[in-house]
Amino acid sequence: MPSATPPEVLCARIVAHWSREVLDGGGYGDYQSMGLSGGQYDILRSVVDAARAAKEREGARAADELIGRQAREDCVARYRSGTPDGGPWR
Repeated sequence: MPSATPPEVLCARIVAHWSREVLDGGGYGDYQSMGLSGGQYDILRSVVDAARAAKEREGARAADELIGRQAREDCVARYRSGTPDGGPWR
């Protein structure tokens, strides 16, 4: 029987995906069109800012590694105590 993917894993996957798209010049879209909550979008912006700085200093590979790592860490922290409060968009 298939099991559900934990919310922090889903968050990390989608935030990492869109962070790479934005970093590659895709630009920011509406968070809802990306399938993100408001809180996940906040994580995305933080990850992209850090990745841009890493890309300038250390290159594309370092930025890509940072995206995966920071998306995971930030999403785990966000969902550590269950689903965040604040309404369905958070």
